[in-house]
Amino acid sequence: MRHRILTSLSVSVVILLSIAAGSVGAQTIPRTSWGQPDLQGIWDFRTITPLERPQSLSDQEFLSAEEAANLEQEVLARNADLAIRSAQRTEVTESVDRGEEGAPGFYNNFWLDRGTRTVGTRRTSLVVDPADGRIPDLTTEGQRVADERRAHREAHPADSWVDRSAYDRCILGFNAGPPITSGGYNQNLQLFQTQDHVVLVTEMVHTARVVPLDGRPPLPGDIRQWSGDSRGHWDGDTLVVETTNFSAQRGWRGTSANMTLVERFTRADDSTLLYSFTVNDPATWATPWTAEIPMRLNDLTLFEYACHEGNHSMTGILGGARADER
Repeated sequence: MRHRILTSLSVSVVILLSIAAGSVGAQTIPRTSWGQPDLQGIWDFRTITPLERPQSLSDQEFLSAEEAANLEQEVLARNADLAIRSAQRTEVTESVDRGEEGAPGFYNNFWLDRGTRTVGTRRTSLVVDPADGRIPDLTTEGQRVADERRAHREAHPADSWVDRSAYDRCILGFNAGPPITSGGYNQNLQLFQTQDHVVLVTEMVHTARVVPLDGRPPLPGDIRQWSGDSRGHWDGDTLVVETTNFSAQRGWRGTSANMTLVERFTRADDSTLLYSFTVNDPATWATPWTAEIPMRLNDLTLFEYACHEGNHSMTGILGGARADER
């Protein structure tokens, strides 16, 4: 009898402690005055964790603590080495795309800000589904479209500005999404929130998406936009944003205009916003795929990004193409 009583008391204590812990955990998530999780702030999504798992890691889903620390130290050492490297050195390196006679064909490392840390989970890729951490294979149609685009770029690299990407033309930021992916520089997202809207502003190109939460229907299918048409709703404490109606000219990673995107934003704690996205485009990939990025709260403001105002590269690209033709 005494054993049964003590066992019952122990179970009761465990249950009560679990409930209390859950309540405390819920209280640690900042909330708005109207009760929703407060997602507002500037969120840093830099990471050296690649989108896809490197082939060399095969079926290794997570890095050990030592492996992650070594990888981060390698990045710090590499950045330090590139910072003091003489401008006269012309050998090809992984970080510097050298053009003819040693001229840099891309920004040197000083201007890049890829980050120095792996994601906190120590995953070997941002892709979490499929389980191999890789983007699924292209469909037959997806491969055909990719081949045609590659052939067009090679034959018509700069007949006019429309032959250049939306990134060269300063229409979109290459990490700004949707979906938002780590890469390059200016890797911050600012999120504003009201009861019936959220606004997602990325630092690169200052792309702003106004996302209604009031249940309104999406735009008609014949209205297409560079960043698509987004609608949001709450799934418990997670903000879900569904986006359709992408412009066919966008071609993010070769996607079709019929791509649908589901993004999820969850405030994990005071300093972490868990961002995940699922891409579904049967015309391009054999199966849908999902990636996950834990974003960190940034105490700095967004920096100016004046792509169009300073886009001298477009003049150079088109002028260079005309010189090649002559």
